[in-house]
Amino acid sequence: ATRLLDIDTGGGEVLAGLAPLPRGAQALEGWPPNVAVAAARLADLGVTVTQTPGEGVAWPYDDGAFDLILNRQGHLNAGQISRVLRRGGRFLTQQVGAGNLAELVELFGGPRDDGGNTLAKASAALAERGLTITEARAWTGRQSFSDVGALVWFLKAVPWIVPGFSVDAHLPVLKAMHERLEAGEALSFRIERFWIEALG
Repeated sequence: ATRLLDIDTGGGEVLAGLAPLPRGAQALEGWPPNVAVAAARLADLGVTVTQTPGEGVAWPYDDGAFDLILNRQGHLNAGQISRVLRRGGRFLTQQVGAGNLAELVELFGGPRDDGGNTLAKASAALAERGLTITEARAWTGRQSFSDVGALVWFLKAVPWIVPGFSVDAHLPVLKAMHERLEAGEALSFRIERFWIEALG
């Protein structure tokens, strides 16, 4: 690749791990606190980090500006991806599937995902924008927690899994999980991922 874009780069950790990077690599990040973190981490690698524009606003890049676009668990904006990916360029994404940790979310009283982010829907959205899907695979596994303290740490670190989570507010659920562990049951929940490779 000679022109690289990383979508929803987070704190830039994964992109930095791919160094050396093409000169003039770019990264988008939607969560404001992460923009400064990613910019600091990626500056020495020559990567410019830009805050993702609001919904419905075009990304600040020319048509066909990139020959490689990466997206690891970020928002899938098929229209903008197809616009800024050059003809013959490659798009690679790993996404979190709609049913990810659904069993865990339900234990905390949360709703099931509406099924929006699936391999079939994401592939169709990209194909409708003119991209050619060259590989698409789904995967399921299990995420296990050895104790309730580990689960609490996880839910605080990834707050969108159970919005509004707190130990005080969810103490009855946490106690029930502890009792499950004491009875020899596992705290194990289904996780879903899918992978798509597409050409512009």
